[in-house]
Amino acid sequence: MTVEELLFFAKQHIHSDHAKILIAELLGCNPLELLNHLDEIVINNKVELLKEEVLAIKNNKPLQYVLGNVNFYGNKFYIDERVLIPRFETEELVENTIIYIKEFFTSPVDIIDLGCGSGVIGLTLEKKVSTKTVDLIDISGEALEVTKKNCIKLKSTANIIKSDMFENVNKKYDVIISNPPYIKTTEEIEDIVKENEPSLALYAGEDGMDCYKKIFKNIKEHMKEKCLVAFEIGMTQADDIQKLVDKYLPGTKTKVKKDMSEKNRMFFIFFGIN
Repeated sequence: MTVEELLFFAKQHIHSDHAKILIAELLGCNPLELLNHLDEIVINNKVELLKEEVLAIKNNKPLQYVLGNVNFYGNKFYIDERVLIPRFETEELVENTIIYIKEFFTSPVDIIDLGCGSGVIGLTLEKKVSTKTVDLIDISGEALEVTKKNCIKLKSTANIIKSDMFENVNKKYDVIISNPPYIKTTEEIEDIVKENEPSLALYAGEDGMDCYKKIFKNIKEHMKEKCLVAFEIGMTQADDIQKLVDKYLPGTKTKVKKDMSEKNRMFFIFFGIN
């Protein structure tokens, strides 16, 4: 089959954009360049692979899992069903964290990424700021297998630690960052998310606050005298996070930031930082 025929087949079953992305990945080119390859013959094993991928997407499997990778902050990360699919909002969390690190720290920083999943947050920070150490933490051994793949892929020196938040951690940090599960168990979410992504990475109790509560319970003993804490949060959770700050870190400066959709999505704590 030619590329043009494959494109026609794929568009009959899935969105045109997804069809172009799949075929471009198969050919190792940019989707914008497909028009230059329409007459090319595609070998049979690649044709069969594409047909399988198209049907998987038609059956509600996320594109990122079908591709086996996602672009996050300029780097390609391996992902599969053992980890959450990174979102644009998390890129915004990383972007703002980079800005604050460069503003408040002049020496290399010790960073911990709690509930790291595929490792995109901690590994991106390792590439973008001056770090002394980066510790990638997750309770899921399966998720950490994905993390390890990405550490190898990006030639990272980060430490991978299996732990329920701070449980197996004995260090203090300049930067504590987390995009933990924060969806209420009763909350309705899209079927494509509910049916494909790991529930362990999505849900956090009746109020969606279980993981934050767990983090705050031991956070102070893991903070250096000056420490930046960065959380991704649900859009209605800022007040509840502030209550935890008032309880465990009273008097500490905080800031809530909105994402590009104008929803409260990032919560920053500036411990010992004026």
